[in-house]
Amino acid sequence: MMNGTEGDRDRPGDEDRPGDDHVDRLRRQWAVELPDLDTEPMAILGRAFRLSNLVRPSIEATFADFGLDRGEFDVIATLRRSGPPYRLTPTEMYSALMISSGGLTHRLDRLEKAGLIRREKSPCDGRSVLVALSEAGAALAEKAFRTDMASEASFLQALDGKEREALAALLRKLIAGIENEQARGEDENAG
Repeated sequence: MMNGTEGDRDRPGDEDRPGDDHVDRLRRQWAVELPDLDTEPMAILGRAFRLSNLVRPSIEATFADFGLDRGEFDVIATLRRSGPPYRLTPTEMYSALMISSGGLTHRLDRLEKAGLIRREKSPCDGRSVLVALSEAGAALAEKAFRTDMASEASFLQALDGKEREALAALLRKLIAGIENEQARGEDENAG
């Protein structure tokens, strides 16, 4: 079987070694099946993907405890961290959230019904709308974020402070490199 179930633990490369994780096992299996292929990207990107999958349920449960899904939390958190008066244009919001305007509209509808945001006419241009965080929305965003950060901090206990700083710096460098490369590609495709 090739689905990675417990029943095929007797295949070459499946033996556990001290300190190994799921990605190490996958890489050893691929080394047997495709020995000419360098699986180093899995050592980093595979772990990033696995990490995201491991923590996502806890993060989503935290927001659900506050009656929010992750997308709704992202909207009220974006407004809250924007600072007083906690208002943004829809364009500023969907750019910050990296979602479509249609996806944002759906979230805004739900949040407005819940009394967490309101849509206001822009004082500068009566045709434009601003999305404003209500007092209840601001309080909920802060409480949910504080709870989420406490929960996420618990996942980092395996690393000491210097290790967390080093990992954050390396991830920042990797992400910046990928973002720069993608921006170059978009520029080339546009020209």
